[in-house]
Amino acid sequence: MNQQMDYDNPVMIRSVALLRSFYDVHKNMMRLVQNTALENGLTVPQYISLITISMQKEMTQKKVGEETFLPKSTLSQAVNDLVQLGLLTRQQVEGNRREMLLMITEKGSRLLNDIHLQAGGVQEAFQHATESLSDQQYTELIQLHQQIAEYLEIKD
Repeated sequence: MNQQMDYDNPVMIRSVALLRSFYDVHKNMMRLVQNTALENGLTVPQYISLITISMQKEMTQKKVGEETFLPKSTLSQAVNDLVQLGLLTRQQVEGNRREMLLMITEKGSRLLNDIHLQAGGVQEAFQHATESLSDQQYTELIQLHQQIAEYLEIKD
């Protein structure tokens, strides 16, 4: 049986509008991420991996993969390149020869800091976006995003 979506249904209209809103934000954010990565001699997987690791200073490669959803081969290539560039170091996890611990280097931290200060970059765009919101709007937006994220979270 083939059912058609009822686009006259107010609930359907709201959910589609919300989905479209998130799509538009994601599309524009990824455009900024791509431009920022390219302008700094990085690929998007390299940039995303570097940002992800920098938030905790060190992380296992498996955890980076879980957080970024990058395919193993893409992540492995990005990590290899970042190590060669001196932006990351890696070492085997003690007691687990198959697991690698990734750590951001001082050079990697400096690069990310420089990227965050660049005009026209993703960080500047989000800074301007947040400055356009009142404190109350910002707080409510963060709370609403968290509520939606928790609702959408896949439960194991």
